[in-house]
Amino acid sequence: MEIKTVAIENPDNMNMILGQSHFIKTVEDIYEAMVSTVPMAKFGLAFCEASDVCLVRHTGTDDEMRELAKNNAWALSAGHSFIIFMKDMYPVNVLNAIKNVPEVCRIFCATANPVEVIIAETDLGRGILGVIDGFSSKGIESEEDIKARKDLLRAIGYKQ
Repeated sequence: MEIKTVAIENPDNMNMILGQSHFIKTVEDIYEAMVSTVPMAKFGLAFCEASDVCLVRHTGTDDEMRELAKNNAWALSAGHSFIIFMKDMYPVNVLNAIKNVPEVCRIFCATANPVEVIIAETDLGRGILGVIDGFSSKGIESEEDIKARKDLLRAIGYKQ
């Protein structure tokens, strides 16, 4: 077995979700979850099929996001993984809807941070072992940092 990392290409620091699923209908079901949760959602989705013809399946409502998803899924080529890139929205807007798609097994990350995916490769294929999401901690928040965090969440409408 060979262990390697694949850096997710995300030149504009778009929000993304990386997960694992188990069935070809993932593409259509996640698409439906996205557009029914955020009706004007701008996103691209790609899914690495892990049986039969083993294609990267894809869909979306935004061509740029769709290309980004396709390119990253191809770079990963890890069985039954999916990746979603989104514009003008946050993962928190759709994460529960995606987790409730029956064939979704897990979410590895939901972020706009730089991401490296840890891949195991054998003669059979590739699988995701985990992710590096962003950077290492640089300290413990102070009382001033706590106030700034709370103020930010209220300013952007996530808390009252």
